[in-house]
Amino acid sequence: MARGGHGLARVAVVVRAGAAPLWWCGVVAAGVGALTPGLTGRRIGVTAGAALFLVAAAVTGLRGRRRFTGLGGGAARAGKHDVLQDRAVSVRTWRRGHRWWLLLAFLAALGGSLAAPAAGGMLLAGCGAGLRWKAAWLGRRERENDALLWVRVDWLDRRGGRPAGKAVKAYRSTGVAAGDAAPGGARRRTAALV
Repeated sequence: MARGGHGLARVAVVVRAGAAPLWWCGVVAAGVGALTPGLTGRRIGVTAGAALFLVAAAVTGLRGRRRFTGLGGGAARAGKHDVLQDRAVSVRTWRRGHRWWLLLAFLAALGGSLAAPAAGGMLLAGCGAGLRWKAAWLGRRERENDALLWVRVDWLDRRGGRPAGKAVKAYRSTGVAAGDAAPGGARRRTAALV
C-alpha cells in the first residue's frame, strides 16, 4: 500500500462469513442424518441435536466478546491511505480459506449420524447461528458507537481469518457510511429509485 496504508476488512463481515456455510451444511447434514435410525434412534438423536444446537449457538455467540470489546474500544481512525475491502471479497476470502474445514465438518456430521441421527448437523447449524448472533451483536455496538470496525487484512491471514485472534493488535474505525456493508456485516440496502 502506498504511504503506509493497509488493506482493511470489516470485522463483522469476517465474523458473519462463516454463518451461512455452517448453517446450510448443518441443515443438510441434519436432514440426511434424520433419514437413518442410527445407534441411538431418531428421537434421542434429534433431542441430543437440539441440545447441541443451543450449546453451540451460545458458546459461539458469546466466545471472545471481551476481546472484541477491548479491541473496539481502542480503535484508531482509518487513514486516508487505507484501502477498505469490499464485503464480497472478505466473504470469498474467508470461505476459500476454510472450504476444506467446512467439508470435513460436513462429512463428520454425516458420519456422526450413524450413531446419533441429526445431532452432528444440528451442532454445525448451531455454530452458524452463533456466528450470526455475534455479528448482530457487533452491529448493535457499531450503531451505538456510530463507527464501523475494521481489521488489517494481513493480520487475518496469519491465523486463519480470526478477527479477534492473537495476531490482531488493534482495530481501525470509520464512519457508518463507509464501505459496502451495513453495521453487523449484512449487505447495505440501497434506497429504491422512484
